[in-house]
Amino acid sequence: MQIERPIPTRRQFLSRSAFGIGSFALAHLLSQDSLLAAPAKPAENLPLNLTPRFPQRPGSANAMISLFMHGGPSHVDLLDPKPDLQAGHGKEYGGDVHYSFVNRASKKLFGSPFQFAKHGQCGTDVSELLPHVAGIVDDLCVVRSMHTGHNGHEVSIRYFHGGIAGVTGRPTLGAWVVYALGSASQDLPAYMVLSDPGGHPVDGTVNWSSGFMPPLYQGTVLRPQEPRILNLDAPAHLRGAAQAENLAFLRDLNRRHLEAHPGEADLETRIASYELAARMQVAAKEALDVSQEPEYVRKMYGLDQDHTREYGTRCLLARRLVERGVRFVQLFLGGQPWDNHSNIRKSLPDICRRTDQPAAALVQDLKQRGLLDTTLVHWGGEIGRLPVTEGALDGTAGRDHNGQGFSIWLAGGGIKPGMTFGQTDEVGHRAAVDVVTPNDYQATILHLLGLDHETLAYHANGRAQRLTDGRPARIVREILTHPPASVSPGSAEPASRPA
Repeated sequence: MQIERPIPTRRQFLSRSAFGIGSFALAHLLSQDSLLAAPAKPAENLPLNLTPRFPQRPGSANAMISLFMHGGPSHVDLLDPKPDLQAGHGKEYGGDVHYSFVNRASKKLFGSPFQFAKHGQCGTDVSELLPHVAGIVDDLCVVRSMHTGHNGHEVSIRYFHGGIAGVTGRPTLGAWVVYALGSASQDLPAYMVLSDPGGHPVDGTVNWSSGFMPPLYQGTVLRPQEPRILNLDAPAHLRGAAQAENLAFLRDLNRRHLEAHPGEADLETRIASYELAARMQVAAKEALDVSQEPEYVRKMYGLDQDHTREYGTRCLLARRLVERGVRFVQLFLGGQPWDNHSNIRKSLPDICRRTDQPAAALVQDLKQRGLLDTTLVHWGGEIGRLPVTEGALDGTAGRDHNGQGFSIWLAGGGIKPGMTFGQTDEVGHRAAVDVVTPNDYQATILHLLGLDHETLAYHANGRAQRLTDGRPARIVREILTHPPASVSPGSAEPASRPA
């Protein structure tokens, strides 16, 4: 049976209040003296669109291409020669080692079976497995002191892309860049992902997610074979005037709904996607048509060879996309082909043979077109490999994961060319000199794009969130050609508002 309770009178309500009528009197007096706090204003994010925006300060770069090498390329076999490792081959390693696969673990040092030689005017040592990268080494900065502190793939991948090790649901570096800078092209997506015919990389779509940002800022995936964008053309009977009328009607319906329900990010993103798709019908076809390229360019990327044709085509597409105003392009490999736990004498040369020539051609091509000065190129994986053998020291030997020290290379966009930076220890196990974390890498990339990792913020989940999210991060100024000049107050619209 429901019991009815009498409604209290105003006198009863005031007498039962924690502070009685005094609290109301106090509020009245404070209001008269203008001492009450003003109502909190909702935090503002940048407009939900991809129109071009000024960076926070002039940057050296305006676009980036990331050649991400899932699985962990073996730095001691590719970019970081270690004479002490060679001399100690087969001996017991005296340091502590954290293994991912204990059942095949060993502490026997595994000297690289591949030869190194100095190349270019800079004299950087490069493995025989990377002859084409060796040919452009004067344009590269090889960072030999990367460190995640984690040996797992996913935890380190999320650290590199999202700023926090192991945490999903965060925007990736590409999402932050297009959020801050928009797109230089209104006919192509600002953030494009060139996927592999072998499938998605480890961690799948997390690699290009927009996380807590609207989906407008996530990566747009191109299929690995033609047609690279499905359903780009309307059916024949709907093309021309009929399609234009239908799109105009749909646009009107969506706008009316948005006016009645303001702030619906998913709807705004969908409207923007529809409008972009219509413009892409012409622009995307032209951008993705590599047959327009001269024969010498296609040959430079290896399109005339079976083992380099697929990856070379994607590297060439990356150049064509940034040339047309795409802000951020990522190339991924299916699975994790650099994860050489066994048979490294065969598996490592195979993946190098597939990617070496196209990666070098991309840098060379950007340079000859005058685009390298304003386009950052990144090559590297999420971890490296251990200096000890995994399994027996015979033809089946491999290397286990190593997030304690490994190498990447960078080129263009304000990166100092023809140099190496940082060092691992005597056998290549741990970063020992000028350690660089993924947060340092992110802060440096944003800096080169004219952005500040400490103030670039997106307000979500009740607080201002950042790519490095308050973690220790430094701009690695030693690898920059020169620090970008500061902006005088009021000379440019900032790409973010301070929290």
